[in-house]
Amino acid sequence: MQGSDSAVERVSKYLEVVKKDNPNINAVIDIDETGVLDAAAEVDKQADAGSLSGMVFTIKSNINVHGLRATCASETLKNYTAGYDAAVIRRLRDAGALILGTANMDEFASGSSGETSCFGPTKNPAVLDRIPGGSSSGSAASVAAGFCDASLGSDTGGSIRNPASHCGVSAIKPTYGHVSRYGLIDLAMSLDQIGPIARDTKTLANILDVIAGQDSKDATSIKKGDVNYSKNLNADISGLTVGVAQEFQELTDPKILDMINSKIELLEELGAEIKSVKLPHMAEALPTYYLTVFVEFFSATRKFDGRRYGKRIEEVCGREVLRRIEIGRYISQKEFSGRYYKKALQFRSLIKKELLNALNDVDVIAGPTVPKLPHRLGENIDDPLTMYAYDVLTVPANLAGIPAGVTPAGKVGGVPVGLQIQGKPLGEQAILNAMHAIETAQEAGR
Repeated sequence: MQGSDSAVERVSKYLEVVKKDNPNINAVIDIDETGVLDAAAEVDKQADAGSLSGMVFTIKSNINVHGLRATCASETLKNYTAGYDAAVIRRLRDAGALILGTANMDEFASGSSGETSCFGPTKNPAVLDRIPGGSSSGSAASVAAGFCDASLGSDTGGSIRNPASHCGVSAIKPTYGHVSRYGLIDLAMSLDQIGPIARDTKTLANILDVIAGQDSKDATSIKKGDVNYSKNLNADISGLTVGVAQEFQELTDPKILDMINSKIELLEELGAEIKSVKLPHMAEALPTYYLTVFVEFFSATRKFDGRRYGKRIEEVCGREVLRRIEIGRYISQKEFSGRYYKKALQFRSLIKKELLNALNDVDVIAGPTVPKLPHRLGENIDDPLTMYAYDVLTVPANLAGIPAGVTPAGKVGGVPVGLQIQGKPLGEQAILNAMHAIETAQEAGR
């Protein structure tokens, strides 16, 4: 049980907060009040309901939760009710977790601001006049607003790390395949990864212990191995080698960089060794990422033809989704695919090789998560290049398939910024330990 309250009492308190504050924040789309209270009552009857017993979650609305709408925040699927639980939802329920409802998001995960949802934009609970980041906007905002203990989001190019940084919470994108994607509605299948968002690293570790591991329904999933992230969570990082890439720093607002560098210095004070690493082709990561996304998203949306699922996507979707479909359609044509998509795949291999080579010499790479502060709501919604620039520091981890976490680093002008820590494939433990070390030091006043 989480804390001294019963599961029903905890859920009731969260429901009270959601009903009071969600109309302003707009982080939660659907609230399953009856279902979550019934499930909480069942948890209270069990002596040992599981390692996440009584923990309350919101779930991004592109992950199927049986009986709730899986809308992708789009008119296309606005009335689609999930007929089954995604693999991660089954595992959460088996561990005693409780699903409060579904979280708002950028439409079909196509955005970095949380403003493209058909249900309206989500506000940043930490700075109400600014965006929360995206595309897992409602997931991060629901955690930051105190609507739940944790949330699940999806990360294709930074979509849980970006809003975690902007909202001042913690998150981790696992190694590609480490968490089953069965039941996730695709943005780009070769990049998508489900991951948790929470207020602290210990909670992330507990959740990852439950949701990670091979799934027979996802051919890309990989074995977890004999690891226990929560049991091995350790704030002692003596001997940890931390890489710092000048290429990431050059792209970042100096005020953010000052805050990030102070946390890297803190890691050194805590016993880590800081080393410089070179990633010369990181400038090509953003176009490589978007060319890949456009093609894979176009392919993924062909099933939304109005005959099997909801409405025909091109007839009802927002501008950013339509833009991605049309660009994907264009560069998927035979005469263009070699020029664009195949070239993107070549650069993806190069970027992955550079990151893995850099990680051969260090345990983790630390740096900024987002290069600039979140803009004010409504300020840049018609400027795709400005939106895409939010992803420049996060997309390399997805292109390489490596894990990456975010922990709060402080505030710049009252706006939260997060430190991003990237690791080797299946190197989640080193990332979590580094995050936990910073968190523990900050709690001690350092």
